This record gives sequence, C-alpha cells and structure tokens, in this order.
Amino acid sequence: MERMKNAFWFVLGLAGGFVAAHLVNKDPRGHEVLAEVDARISEFTERIGDAYRAQEAKMEGLVADAKTAATDALDSAKDAVADAAHAVADAAEDGAARLTD
Repeated sequence: MERMKNAFWFVLGLAGGFVAAHLVNKDPRGHEVLAEVDARISEFTERIGDAYRAQEAKMEGLVADAKTAATDALDSAKDAVADAAHAVADAAEDGAARLTD
C-alpha cells in the first residue's frame, strides 16, 4: 500500500511539474527563464561530454602505452631466452669437443 501511495505522489508531482512548466512557458518572461535553464543544462551536458571524451582518450593512451611496454618486455624476454639457449648450445659443443680431443 505504501508503494502505491509513493507512486501516486510521484506521478502527481510529475504532472504538476509539467503543468507548471507549461504555464510558465506561456508567459514571455517565463519562456526566457526556461530557455536560459535549457541553455545552461545544454552547456553543462556538453562540458560533461567533453570531460568524458578527454578521460577516455587519456585512458586509451595509457592502455596503448601498457601494451607497448608489455610487448617490449616480451620481446626482451624472448631475446634473453634465445641468447641463453645459444650460450648453452655453444657450451655443450665446446664441452663435447674437449671430450673428443
């Protein structure tokens, strides 16, 4: 029952807000006020959108840098393993040559 009561007051408030906005919009001064409020809301949402896009670009840059660093680290590790494998192979050949001499 409480939810129905809350829903009723919510819907009544919405309807009252629309009626009040319609009446204010009919008056030239009220129309100007509503136009200014709309312009401020549009400016605010534009600023929020710009900030979001700037943060998104910053994050994309950080992710790209992290991918590059990970790729570089993997390449360095591969090179180190290959160098170690060659050193082991060379040492084994040297040891085998000494045993056969």
